[in-house]
Amino acid sequence: MMKITDTVKHLIIINVIFFAATYFIGEETMYNIFALHAPTSDKFQFWQPATHMFMHGSVQHILFNMLGLWMFGSPLDHYWGTNKFLFFYFSCGIGAAALHLGVNYFEMQQVLESVAGLNLSHDTVRQILNIDFIVNNYPDTEIFRQHATRILQAEGKFHLLQQYPGAAQGLFDAAIQNQSPMLGASGALYGVIVAFAFMFPNAELMMIFLPIPIKAKYFVPLLLVGDLFLGLRGQSIFGSQWEDGIAHFAHLGGALIGFIMMMYWRNKRFNHNRWN
Repeated sequence: MMKITDTVKHLIIINVIFFAATYFIGEETMYNIFALHAPTSDKFQFWQPATHMFMHGSVQHILFNMLGLWMFGSPLDHYWGTNKFLFFYFSCGIGAAALHLGVNYFEMQQVLESVAGLNLSHDTVRQILNIDFIVNNYPDTEIFRQHATRILQAEGKFHLLQQYPGAAQGLFDAAIQNQSPMLGASGALYGVIVAFAFMFPNAELMMIFLPIPIKAKYFVPLLLVGDLFLGLRGQSIFGSQWEDGIAHFAHLGGALIGFIMMMYWRNKRFNHNRWN
């Protein structure tokens, strides 16, 4: 195992500092500021596509990501140098955020189709999507119902709910989608893993959940196929406060950017050039 590089060590330290801050400052405050929210959320800020990479939801989450960053990131940093590695790492993390937001928007629009009959204004939909109904990190259906009722009555649309029985549930589900933040270095890590497989395809890996050696060039495709399968089924392992099935697409987004960058660098003969 290659010795940890200074760049990777500093990234891990920053992640640990952010994780510790969630306990000293408060999880809700840290999530609201630094986790990645949908652009339709009142909590969205322009820096979140980058800062979400330093936020983690549990001890297991940060341990998994930091172990992977140490294992796969150190060899890349050693051969590429700090500038090239950091450019690659953040590009993959932001790419993961982009795909996550795209899939999240698509799914939310599908849910909102069930309320199209209400003919709600854009401002009304935004108000409902941003109702503050999260209590102890979980959605409170009664609080949402009360606030949504008041908003719909103010627009004279509450009576239409009887004509569209699925509309109330659709508004609730869309609000859940809108207020589910994404966090973690997993997307950036997946890009790093893809790059590792490019650089060291025959390196044998042995994972805890797969106690047999398998070459990187075989392990990475299996990992990505598994993420795609779970993402399409709507299952979530890491990424947000509630199971929303989107975190897997963030993983795939980071892997996709990593793959594109590695193909470009290889074709342009940049793969072995250091930037510092």
